[in-house]
Amino acid sequence: MVSIYLPIVILLIIVAGFAITMVTVVSDGLGPRRYNRAKLDAYECGIEPTPLPAGTAGRFPIKFYLTAMLFIVFDIEIVFLYPWAQSAIPLGVVGLVEIILFIVTVAIVYAYAWRRGGLDWD
Repeated sequence: MVSIYLPIVILLIIVAGFAITMVTVVSDGLGPRRYNRAKLDAYECGIEPTPLPAGTAGRFPIKFYLTAMLFIVFDIEIVFLYPWAQSAIPLGVVGLVEIILFIVTVAIVYAYAWRRGGLDWD
């Protein structure tokens, strides 16, 4: 039984070795080595970065967090809806009720994000 999976394990080892070799050895060997102060400095849209006063952190608008939340919610929704669609008939009425509850929960999150302005891209 183990011999069936041996070619897959060998292939995964070869792929991992190739990836590690490309990222570490080849990129260091063939990459440019001409570093200067301008290349090593942080780049912030052409503006010179200014240090923040001690004890303060940069403030991000809530829109960044709402966008991340929407992405996660709808990504999880798709991950659950595809397998359910494949096995909808064997699940029967119980599966239908569960997926309706799931979609209602996602609709509540969608309404919340819409009301908070997470869908406005101005």
